[in-house]
Amino acid sequence: MSDTKPSAPGQTPLWQAIFNRRMLICLFTGFASGLPLYLLISLVPAWLRTEGVSLKDIGLFALIGLPYTWKFFWAPLQERYPLPFLGRRRGWMLVTQAALFVCIAYLPFFDTDSELLFIAGLCALIAFFSATQDIVIDAYRRELLPDEELGLGNALHVNAYRIAGLVPGSLALILADHLPWQEVFFITAAFMTIAVVMTLAISEPDHPPAPASLRDAVVDPFQEFFQRQGIRPALLILAFMFLYKLGDNMATALATPFYIDMGFELTEIGKVAKHAALWPMIVGGLLGGILMLKTGINRALWIFGFVQLISILGFALMARVGEGLWLLALVIGFEYLGVGLGTAAFLAFIARTTSRAHVATQFALLSALTAVPRTFVNASTGYIVEWIGWELFFYGCALVAIPGMLLLFKVAPWHASNSEKQASS
Repeated sequence: MSDTKPSAPGQTPLWQAIFNRRMLICLFTGFASGLPLYLLISLVPAWLRTEGVSLKDIGLFALIGLPYTWKFFWAPLQERYPLPFLGRRRGWMLVTQAALFVCIAYLPFFDTDSELLFIAGLCALIAFFSATQDIVIDAYRRELLPDEELGLGNALHVNAYRIAGLVPGSLALILADHLPWQEVFFITAAFMTIAVVMTLAISEPDHPPAPASLRDAVVDPFQEFFQRQGIRPALLILAFMFLYKLGDNMATALATPFYIDMGFELTEIGKVAKHAALWPMIVGGLLGGILMLKTGINRALWIFGFVQLISILGFALMARVGEGLWLLALVIGFEYLGVGLGTAAFLAFIARTTSRAHVATQFALLSALTAVPRTFVNASTGYIVEWIGWELFFYGCALVAIPGMLLLFKVAPWHASNSEKQASS
């Protein structure tokens, strides 16, 4: 069966919209995207903290995420110059996945005392290959899914994205109490072979014609976006992209060091903090995706964004109360529910906003704005925590989340039609 020939919009039964080959592919693309990112935001900070690296230095490691912010600069190159094997999307997928395996496995061979800059450089390279993989995976998923399946497909993608985080954020932490870091990182890197198998097993989606020149690949996506949306609405959309998950990104930037500072052992973090997120994430993501099939993306952004905002306050409660495994499980479970739901609706909104004719570059540009807080803003979180403490820091993160919610009045009104502002084909 072809991956790219769904039934006509509005004629697909609900069960067929949920259980089909396209949804299965979204699960695998989510796992492939999530593993290297969570390695950088969960496993690397835990490794550095247990080796005695300061919170300030760990916070500055957020700057290695710059490739996620600037990936739209080289997205046109991938659109214009496909590799000579596997097609425009899958060729780039395979190369980046192989490079990620090598870089992740080699990372712990550097000394954290004398070679911290080399560690940062290799982490930046991992971020570059990860961001490059995300460009083609996001474009592949947008070309794969019909518009009515964007909500559920992206919800499943986010769920698998989070499940991938359990490898460096749970399994690897548990293994670190029993194995050398070199073996832990190699085992983590080996999970990238799942992504390689996916890339070899799937088929290429249908593409619009490739850009005739590099100039067309660079200029046309930006020109088309502003012409289609209008200048002022386009700027509001870009502001929304930056602000919607700003508070959430800040709150989770130093999550693993926060758990350590609350007195939890690495094994406790691996077993409780990470696994407590699994079922709320899966159930919430699936229900959220189904809800988006029924109510549309706009209303989902409102509902899920509110849950996401409230979940930040759970961290503040934990910072006040202190250590407690049940509280840890409840707070993390609710946080993953909110983040998973919010991210699923957010990615669906981004996909809906892009044009199929320029999907790689536009998706890279819009999703890159979500990475800005994770790099520039998150780089300051270590200094903020050491200045005002964990509890006040999380209250501040909740306040920072409010402007993005207010922009929903303009970019995704509650009563707007679900098809409003659809991308042109």
